[in-house]
Parts: sequence; structure tokens; C-alpha cells
Amino acid sequence: MASTQPTVKAQVRGPIRPGDPLPFSQLLVLGLQHTFTMFGATVLVPLLTGLDVSVALFTAGIGTLWFHLVTKRRVPVFLGSSFAFIAPVALVIKEMGNSAAQGGIIVAGLLYCVLAVIIYFVGPKFMESLLPPVVTGPIIMVIGLNLAPVAIGSASKNWIIALIVLATVAFVNLYVKGFLRLLPVISGIVVGYIVSLIWGIVDTRPVVEAAWVGMPHFTWPVFNAAAIGLIAPVAVATMVEHVGDVLAVGATVEDDFVKDPGLHRTLIGDGIGTSLAGLFGGPANTTYSENTGVLALTRVWKPEVMRVAAIMAILLAFIGKLGAAIRTIPEPVIGGISIVLFGMIAAIGVRTVVENQVDMKQPRNLLIASIMLVVGIGGAMVKIWGNLQFGGIGLAAIIGIILNQILPREAGKGQEG
Repeated sequence: MASTQPTVKAQVRGPIRPGDPLPFSQLLVLGLQHTFTMFGATVLVPLLTGLDVSVALFTAGIGTLWFHLVTKRRVPVFLGSSFAFIAPVALVIKEMGNSAAQGGIIVAGLLYCVLAVIIYFVGPKFMESLLPPVVTGPIIMVIGLNLAPVAIGSASKNWIIALIVLATVAFVNLYVKGFLRLLPVISGIVVGYIVSLIWGIVDTRPVVEAAWVGMPHFTWPVFNAAAIGLIAPVAVATMVEHVGDVLAVGATVEDDFVKDPGLHRTLIGDGIGTSLAGLFGGPANTTYSENTGVLALTRVWKPEVMRVAAIMAILLAFIGKLGAAIRTIPEPVIGGISIVLFGMIAAIGVRTVVENQVDMKQPRNLLIASIMLVVGIGGAMVKIWGNLQFGGIGLAAIIGIILNQILPREAGKGQEG
């Protein structure tokens, strides 16, 4: 009797979901693809702030594994270094030292748990009333479009290489058959790296100089009130961004993570992941939009792939030459890939609005979306108190939620989200 179990080959064109079979060797390669995707941003934050790069990779890995444990291993998310904390962390390190910054990061992570408890008691229905599709769609669009200047900035260093990478990603994703079809990012990186070597823009000295094996420089935190006052308030803004990221991942993989495992679990996963990072000497963590873009591009939605990427990040923290080799990937190569990944996220936001039949002929819906997009993408920033300020995704989300509650609804006029 023939087996009815679906094969990987048969599923290459459709999404590979949790529970679908996937050979271990392919799981490793797909995990490596996510590792490549998160690497650049994860190591950039410690380079800008003065924290240890190897520790950042280690804490990104253990933070991701913790997140998956707390969220019932259902949410395909990778936690990497957060850019939102760069300015206050760099200031604290300069004035008070790394240990003081670690204490502030730990407290920032614990604030997530406070919000998680509140959300647990108010329930998912209340969150759904705050975040209908007319709000969540633009939030997801803002996440992708906010990252567009980063992609263009990297690609503009050499547009020819960036376009070659972009063309490779598109070709592999659309025309290649079999398992290779699931590896557009790795394919783009390999082709771009070879072209860059021929072009002569790859600096291989860091690989030669790096040690094969090394121990990350772990340090012990110190709790300083001034440092906590500078760093911890940033968590208020990043928690709002976290909600947007979870909505984006859910829309990408066609699942509702607000209901199951629940925002309270994702917040605890992200928050304690950040506190763990602070405990070891790494930067605050956040859910990575880059990896969400890979989910959309490849349609491989198995959370196990992210856990493999997390283990690889931990290994990279101890294997110096591998980490150095990935750091030599030129900016135009990363830029070409980022154009696709960040654009995918914005397109998912559009899909969210369309699939939920949000009537954009209604003035209230058009007003909500238009204001959110301009505020979120235009660089608006509102300073609340001290080091606490809202801008970008967080500010757009808050404005959208408020407008959706106060603007009058027109009965019988179609879907309002």
C-alpha cells in the first residue's frame, strides 16, 4: 500500500508547515539560511555600542531557544540584537561601563513581563478589538517600509552586484525546481560573494586573523539606577513594535499567534530573552523582521528551522573564523537580498488589508491607514519623558489604535476591519 505521507519534493511549491516532513540535512541548510539573514544586524549592534560580538551571537541564540520554549514551539521567530536600544546603551557604556548597561537591559526585559501579565488578564478578544485589520495591515507595511532605506543604502554601494543578487534570488524562487528552490537567500549570497571576489571588494583579512576557537567575553551585570532610568524606558516603545512583529509573522504564516500561544507568551519570550542577554553581557533582543522576510520568500514555516539557526548562532559565538567569514559578505550583497525581504513584509501588510476585505472607500479606514503610513515611515518622533520616545512602528501603532477607537463607524458600509 502506497504511503499517503506528503514528501518534501511534493511540497516545494506550497508552504512547509509545522509537522510536515523535512530531512535533517535540509533542516540544517534552511537554518543556515536564517543564520546568514540575521547575522549582519545582530553583530552590528554590539559593534556600535561597545558590547562583545560573540556574546551578542550567543545571547541571540539562547534568547531564541527560550522564546520557542515559552511559545509552545509554535512561533517561527528569531531574536536578534535590537537597534532601538543603541543610543542609551552606548551612552551608559561610555559613562558607566558595560556592567551598568547590562543591568538596564535586564530591567527593560522584565518590563515586557509586566505587560504580558496585563494582556493575560484582559484576554485575546480585547487585543483583537484594539488591533483589527485596518490597523494591523498598515503596521505590517510600516515594518517593511521602515527598513527600505537600510536595504537601498547597502545596495547603493554597488548596484551591479546588488542587482545580480536580486536577480539570483528571484530566479531561484520562481524557476528552480526541488529543494534548491527553498534556498533563494543562500543562493543569492553565494553568487553575490563570488562576483564580489572577482570584483575585488572582499576583505579576507578578518578570516585569516580570527582564531578558530574562542570564548565569548561574558561579564556580570551591575544595577545602577541612572543606567536603568536611561535604558529601561525604551522597552515601552519596543513592546509596541513586538506586537507588530508578531502580527507580521502571523500574517506571513497564516496563523493567529495572538490567540495561540497568545501575546502574553510572546512578550515573556522576548522580554526574558532580553534579560538573559543582559545577564551575559549581550544587547537587548527583538524579533527580527529580516527572518520574517525569509519566511515569506521561501514559505518554509517550520519553527524548527529557527531553532537550528539559534544553535548555529551559539556555535558561531565560539568559532571565530566562521563568524569572521560571514562578516566579510559585502554590503551590496546584503542590500540586494534585503530589497526582497523587506519588500515582502510590506506586501504582506497589503495582503492583510485585502484578504480581510477592509473597505478603503470608507473615509475612516482611509484616514487611519494614511496617517499611520506617513507617521510610521516619515520619521516622526515624539519625546514623552527623559529617554522615552516613540517613533516609527511604535508611534504609528499607537496612533492607529487611538484613531480606530475614536473615529465614528459608518454602519452598513462594508468591512471596517
